Amino acid sequence: MTELQTLRATRESYDAIATTYAELFQDSLRERPLERALLSAFAELVRADGEADAEVADLGCGPGYVTAHLRELGLNAFGVDASPVMIGLARESHPGSRFEVGSMAALDIEDGALGGVLSRWSVIHTPPQDMPGVVAEVARVLAPGGHLLISFPATDGPHDETQAYDHAVATAYRWSPDRFAALLHDHGLTEAARTVIEPKPTDKRQFQEVQLLARKA
Repeated sequence: MTELQTLRATRESYDAIATTYAELFQDSLRERPLERALLSAFAELVRADGEADAEVADLGCGPGYVTAHLRELGLNAFGVDASPVMIGLARESHPGSRFEVGSMAALDIEDGALGGVLSRWSVIHTPPQDMPGVVAEVARVLAPGGHLLISFPATDGPHDETQAYDHAVATAYRWSPDRFAALLHDHGLTEAARTVIEPKPTDKRQFQEVQLLARKA
């Protein structure tokens, strides 16, 4: 399947479940204090190192609740998602914010325009062979000194660079944190910090959750 076909299939799947998704996950940050702390740290770094009005893109923003949270943290944030239905829900729920339909592999954003990029689980459906292009695109739109906070599920061990797994929407992929950090480095993004969050015993998927914070040179 080509990259375009993969994107189309994933977009159509999320279009179909957008309303249910928005209802299920609209309050998900409430039960995730560590992630809220990481988002706060990300916001503080962007504000400290960038221009006062530097824009921040929430890539794969879905129905927009995390974009809204970034704005509450003082960031000039906007959302991008491949699903037109998700973007419609985001615009309806957050009329004061900007949301655009777009692909992480081909962003309609000028070179070096952003002070920060958030990618919260939005790369999980990207096949490994297409990931370098996505990372290159993120690096392209970040200004020098700009920050990236990206999250994804981890592989079972350090020797497995990637692992595919079944997902209710489309095939998804886990990554070795070290391999993903190396991929970021290959595109001029230096890892500044990482967290690895262990799953709760009651979680459906017993995967570690990785959050990588990186900075563009």
